[in-house]
Amino acid sequence: MSEEEKNKNNPLHGVKLQEILEQLVKRYGYKELGKQVEVRCFLFDPTINSCLKFLRKTPWARTKIESLYIATFKRES
Repeated sequence: MSEEEKNKNNPLHGVKLQEILEQLVKRYGYKELGKQVEVRCFLFDPTINSCLKFLRKTPWARTKIESLYIATFKRES
């Protein structure tokens, strides 16, 4: 099976974490993201860069953010 075939059904294929985060912040804001995914980086002095740094080091939080992105934007397509 080629790499392209593997990624055909992956809704996150080709979408960068930064794009995911920026779209979610635009839709919900940091405060609401902090309610949905309880991590400090969304609640205390949040920036895209600080959140990206945290999410790249914390797989469970990244998974929750990616799931929220899929639930929010992929059902609209």
